[in-house]
Formats: sequence, C-alpha cells, structure tokens
Amino acid sequence: MLMRTATARLHRIPFLLLWGSIVLATGCLDNTRNDDSPEGTIDTQHTQGNLVSGINAQAGGSVFLIGSGIYDITGPAGEITMMGFAVSDQKTAGIHMRLRSRAFVIGDGAKRVVFVSADLGQLFQMVKLKVSEKVAANPELAQYYNTKNILLSATHTHSGPGGYSGYFMYDATINGFVKQNFNAIVDGIYQSILRAHQNVKPGKILVNEGTIDGCGGNRAEEAYNNNPAAERGRYDSITDKTMTLLKFVGLDGEEIGMVNWYAVHPDSIGPANKLISGDNKGWASYLFEKDKGTDYLASKTFVAAFAQSNAGDVTPNIGFGQAPPDLTFEKNKSLENAVLKQYNKAKELYNSATKELTGSVDFRHEWVDMRTLYVASAGTTTCAAGMGASFSAGSPYDNPSPSPLFPNGTTVDSIQWSEDSGKAALSGFLGGIFAFAWPATNNAAYKACHAEKPVLIPTGVAHLNINGPTMTPQIMPLQVLKIGNLAIAAVPTEVTTMSGRRLKNTVKTELASVGVDTAVIAGLSNSYASYLATREEYAKQWYEGACTQFGPNELSAFQQEYAKLSKAIVSGTEVAAGPTPEDVTELTVDLTPKVVLDDKPLDKDFGSVITQPAASYTKGSLVTVQYWGGHPNNNLQTQGSFLAVERLVNGAWVAMAWDWDPETTYRWERSGISYSKITITWDTKNAAAGTYRIRHKGHWKSGWTGQISPYEGVSQSFTVQ
Repeated sequence: MLMRTATARLHRIPFLLLWGSIVLATGCLDNTRNDDSPEGTIDTQHTQGNLVSGINAQAGGSVFLIGSGIYDITGPAGEITMMGFAVSDQKTAGIHMRLRSRAFVIGDGAKRVVFVSADLGQLFQMVKLKVSEKVAANPELAQYYNTKNILLSATHTHSGPGGYSGYFMYDATINGFVKQNFNAIVDGIYQSILRAHQNVKPGKILVNEGTIDGCGGNRAEEAYNNNPAAERGRYDSITDKTMTLLKFVGLDGEEIGMVNWYAVHPDSIGPANKLISGDNKGWASYLFEKDKGTDYLASKTFVAAFAQSNAGDVTPNIGFGQAPPDLTFEKNKSLENAVLKQYNKAKELYNSATKELTGSVDFRHEWVDMRTLYVASAGTTTCAAGMGASFSAGSPYDNPSPSPLFPNGTTVDSIQWSEDSGKAALSGFLGGIFAFAWPATNNAAYKACHAEKPVLIPTGVAHLNINGPTMTPQIMPLQVLKIGNLAIAAVPTEVTTMSGRRLKNTVKTELASVGVDTAVIAGLSNSYASYLATREEYAKQWYEGACTQFGPNELSAFQQEYAKLSKAIVSGTEVAAGPTPEDVTELTVDLTPKVVLDDKPLDKDFGSVITQPAASYTKGSLVTVQYWGGHPNNNLQTQGSFLAVERLVNGAWVAMAWDWDPETTYRWERSGISYSKITITWDTKNAAAGTYRIRHKGHWKSGWTGQISPYEGVSQSFTVQ
C-alpha cells in the first residue's frame, strides 16, 4: 500500500470523528475444526460422493483430491476511492477488467486445505472472518473447511475499489466502509470456494520453478543493502526472481488449473487511472485462462492464479518511470513487461512440469497478539502498532508523495525529526483533535519499543472509537499449509525480498524432516498489517521499514511463530488458537455517496445511444459508442457484464467480448446532477472481419419509488475490415 500525501490519509479523520463514539462489541470467529476429521462421505447429489473411498487408499501418496473454482468479486464501478495508492480523487469510473477470486481445494484423504488468490489490493481480516462464517453456515462445507485451513491471499492490485477493511486506517481515505463492495468480495470468495469444493476429483499436482529476469526491481535498495553482506552474497539478485508453479491435472487427464507465486507489485497502472483492473497479475491470469478456454460464467472451468509473494520492495516500474494511467501495452510498457513476462514464464513452467508433489496435506493456524509477543531471540517483545515518519514519503518508484511530511530514511536521530516536528506536521491536519487522538506518542516505553522508527501515526494506541479499539488490527492470523513436499507460509503483510527469504528458509528447515523441499510466501494473506522488513532494513527507516508496524523485531517474531507452526505439523500436535479478534463490521461508518435517483433527457430512454459508431472500421481501429444510462452501483452485474460486443454469425448476433476483456472499456461519467453517460470502447486489433454491434446493459433507479430496473441499449451495426 502506497501513500501519495499525508493529507490523503489524514484529512478525513475530523469528519469521521463527527460521528462520535461507538461502543465496541466482541465477535467470534468460526470455531469449526476439521483437524482430526476424516474426509467422510458427503451428499451424493454433489460430485464428490464416491471420491473419498478411492482416495483414502492412496493418502500420503502422489494422488490428491483437487478442485478449482472462480467467481466475480468486482465491486462498485462508480465514485468509490480505489485501494492502494491512497489518492482520494482516484475514484472508480468504470471497468477495464473484472476482478476475480480464484480458489483451489486440495486434500489427501485425511485433511484438506483451501488456497484462494483474489484480485484485491489487500485481504483484510474482516473479509476472512465473514468468508469463514459463510463456510461454517453451509453444512456440506463446514465438515471440511474453517478458518484454520482456508488461506485467502490478495494479488495487491492498486486498481480496485476500497472501503472493505472495517478498520479506520485503511477505510479513512475511502470515506469509510463500503458495505456493497465488502459483500461482493465476501460472497465472491465464498462462491469460488464452493465451486472448487463441488469440482473436487482425484488428480496429480506437478511443481516447477524458474526465474524471471527484468520483471521487477528493488525500490528500496538502500535498505536492502543494509542486510549482512554474507547473506546478500548467497543470492544472485536483490529481488526474488523465482516463480514457483503448481499444475493441477485430474487422473483422467483433465486440466484443472494452475497457481504460481511470483514477487512483483501489481501497480503498473498508476493513480490517475479510474477503471477497475487486476493490473499485471490479473491480466496474466486472463491470458493464461484464455489459452485454456476458461468460461467465466461456468461453475466448472480451468482456473489460473498469479498469486502474490514477497513483493514488498519489488516494483515493476524501475526503468519505465512512474506508472501511467494507460491500460494498453502500446502506451504502458511497465504493464506490458510485467504481464507478458509472468504469463510467458508460467506457460513455460506449466508445459514443462514433470515433478510430482508427494506426501500428506496438513495445516496449522494461530492468532497472535502482536502488541506483546515475546521474541526469544531478541529478549524483548513486539510493539503496539505504529507508522513511521517515512510512511508519509511513499516509495520513490511507485507514486512518491510530491510533498512528504518527512523524507524516506527519517529516523529518531534525523535532523528532520523531533517529537515537536511530528506533532506540528499532524496538527496541521488534525487541529484540536490531535491531543485527543494521539496521546500515546508521549509514552516513553512505546517510543523506545519502536527503536529507530519515529512514530508519526500510533495506529496501535490511538483510540478514535470509530470502528475498532485501534486504527488497525493487531491480533494477526499466522498460518502454514503443507501440500505434499510444498509449504505455503501465509503472511498478513507485504513481505520484503530478504524477509521472505528468511521466512521461507525457516519453514523449509523445520519441515524438512517430513519431506518439504519447497516453500513459498503467500503475501497479503488473511489480514493486513502493512509491511514486513528485516531488522537491518528497519534500521534504515525507508518506506517499507517505516510501515513495519510492530517494531524492529517483527520479522524475528514471525520466524519464531512460523517455526512453531511448522514444528507442530512435524510432531502432529495442535497449537493454541490464540486470542479471538473483534468483529468490527457492524461498527463502521460509511460517508461514500449513494445513488439517489437516475434521470435522462425527456426525449430519451435509458439505453438510448448518444454517439453511434461509424459505419465501418479498419482492423486495429478503436470503436466508441456512448449511451444514456444508469449509475453502475445500482447493480454490479456480478457474473455478468455491462457490455457485449456482438458479431453477426449466420444471421444471429453472437457475443464475442465483454467488460472483462482487456480490449474493451466501460466508462461511467456523471452529467449534471442525475444523468449518467456510458462510454464503451472496443479495440479491434484482434477482431475478425465481419459485422458487429455493441450492446450496453445496466440498471436505473427511480427517484419516486426507489425501485431499480434493468435496461439495455444497442448500437447500430458496423463492419470491421
């Protein structure tokens, strides 16, 4: 997560505080357990009824139960601030590509795990909570899956709508909690898991690894170079260039899906963009799925996930300049480079994969209070969360702040920093509220705990009484999945290159005795606590170190806990569940604009065409059509589309492209007070010669009754030659 200006994060605090204090309530996570449950027999109306007995005989071998599922999680396409750059005027105004949740169920006859990669900026804790609750409410799913064995991971696209955290720090720049977006995400992830479950069948998992050159550079090289020289010398590069890929194939030869982990930020598209997009990882998934004939509307289809890894300090933009808003390869070379290099390497690894995963499936999960965790190797505890002064600067390669409160590298010893300077900077935004909200910055123990970090925003101790006891969650979910000889460490942060290397080594070392020889980091998983830098990187207080919330020993704490989880897998013992975090979803504030009514000119209908296409186009031209329409937030068109490019085939109109195809764009703009203009474009560079037309679908809201009704509009036909 990046920051353009301190103003972007802070200027809404006074307005949200006007809503006053809210009494906190304690929620409860799903406690369903399948740790010791056999696969059992499920309802024969589903496809799994006769699979279990056949797989049990091979438990611990190289045959697994495998299922994949995909579902739409695209949120409101109008007037919702995007999550990632923290730029308050980057509000959604249409769709470039739809966002998807991609789920994989893997079992060995005794236990199962779920891995989900979602096209989201972050995977917030309340999303995991509510997905787990929906799973627990389904008797068929509840016997197999719960919080402990479900891993939800975000790709970290910076071009999706925000407001789905429930915690003040992450929702403030969005104008609060956007329940419509939250519900779309939760339901879509749940539906993808349900589909993966219903598609389970016996199969093989092949693993392959390779490196990608020229796809991401280290944006915090000064901090990286503060790591020990001997450690740096063990690696050939200052970013993790390894792509690890799993290929899922049924015993009948059916290709089920693919997932890979590779470390690069999906921020090739800059903050001036206002169209929803999966950025480089979402586009790479689309290309791979297109190769395999994926049908996004089908309940069973091939699924390809380009998941996130230890990309905390890895940008796609070094060598390309600041990310532009452009959505085409021709104009955005950072986007083209990151998409095609990931896609091409994944194709190569998928097609050449021969090594099979072997062994059992297992998992461990715990909740850890990161405010007070004792770290044995450091002889001290972690700290209540806090964001450092350099947080205000952002990354120099990914939309840096034009006027940071403090520059990168600001430590407690920097001449730019003093307690008074920090207070003065914040007081400029918060005024009289400052003394109420930020008293704990004067606590000597709190400041000392954070060592080199001068805390600018004490997110773990500032009690705003808006939607949670503190501004960010501090009880973190830590999780390890074992799939044969592969381990996945689910980390609730953006993990830097070297932090990821250390964590992978920790997990692999502990699990080596049970055959694990490959480990991956699943970054931004199950919750979100900003960044995870090494102790040495933290000392430099570059952006990533300033955003390492729980103090200088956070990585050591994580290594300690992931080692504990891994040891428990080896010994077959359980770990304590840990403290249960609060459910803050009912304590939220939403100041985002809502649709009151839709209107259009008296002599027009909703769906009427304002600008018709030309009569003919040469291949490679851009077709543009504009309509009178309704607000996109009236209906998200989930598992649908706001547009269809239709071709005349044997006298019938057949849809050929939709709003999830990157050659189309759907743009919404407000005209006057209540009019909406819808502009649809289609790039014909890949079109076959023929006769086409463009259809727009939407919904409009009556100002008299509040009723929301569907409408359609169709352009005149045109030819492509």
